[in-house]
Amino acid sequence: MSDDVSAISPTSPSSETHDIDVAPESSQAPLRVQPRPLPKRFESDIDVPDIDLHMHSTASDGGMAPADLVALVARRGVSRMSLTDHDSMEGIFEAQQAAAALGVTLMPGCELSVRWRNQTIHIVALMPDGAGDALSAGLVQQHEARERRSHEIAARMEKIGLDNAMERAREQATLNGSGDRPLSRPDFARALVEAGLARNLQDAFKRHLGSGQKGDVKAHWPEMEEAVGWVRADGGVAVMAHPMRYKLTRTKRGELLRDFIAAGGEAAELVSGFQNIDRARDLARQLDELGMYASVGSDFHFPGGPLAPGSMSPPPRTKVPPVWCHPRLATFFDAPIATI
Repeated sequence: MSDDVSAISPTSPSSETHDIDVAPESSQAPLRVQPRPLPKRFESDIDVPDIDLHMHSTASDGGMAPADLVALVARRGVSRMSLTDHDSMEGIFEAQQAAAALGVTLMPGCELSVRWRNQTIHIVALMPDGAGDALSAGLVQQHEARERRSHEIAARMEKIGLDNAMERAREQATLNGSGDRPLSRPDFARALVEAGLARNLQDAFKRHLGSGQKGDVKAHWPEMEEAVGWVRADGGVAVMAHPMRYKLTRTKRGELLRDFIAAGGEAAELVSGFQNIDRARDLARQLDELGMYASVGSDFHFPGGPLAPGSMSPPPRTKVPPVWCHPRLATFFDAPIATI
């Protein structure tokens, strides 16, 4: 999920209304979670696998500290996860410490912002060995791009009356528990609301920060081929994030996936949160035709909304192999290997 209004609202544009209570069940530490076997194929339209490979923490635009997120994952009975913060792996160490104590298998990861035909696309990097030299250098580049972008947004917001925009947005990020990361549009949206320049977060995006508005600053993201190269060089698997959310026709989506494969991408999120089963079946057909692996994830950001760790639509029945059966990931997840 990008830093748009859907990342700060308890509802998501790709989600149905499924309010889920994710508050702690007690003050006691959760018991170690017991893993269930991972399937080699998606053979049912009703089963959600015991894995969530797309979640965010306060290391980017999520609402929970990494350790708290892992504790919630364990309370919900999910035994395998990946922390995939936007252009950052700063939360991985903290999450790994919590995961080891709770019996959760945690795959290091991140969600990279890239360009494809002048459109922003997101790629989930699943990194069994963590970030090596290539991805680490790439993440520094991404951090710098986000910093430049935040300063430009601040300058534009000051022109519409938000004095000391950078400081106000930083204060909002700190209140949200993530004051050290590069600022993003939700931080400026909260600052606009706090200053009385917008009625609420949705209004801030509609009038000031959304697509085509003054605060809609396009960052200088790398081309898709470059970012996929970072992932491949460090032994990871590149996954196209939420391909059904981009405003593309089926033909254009096929072109995106083919270009992704040509760049070295190998998988796509067959399920991202809650989605229409017929559209998921159609995407499964495309992935099958292209010889790709399928991933699943909630894209969880904040407690109290429609999504929670492990909450997502069941994957449709398909012969497309799950990404956890990829030869570079199967050992990490103790899953069967499935080759294409």
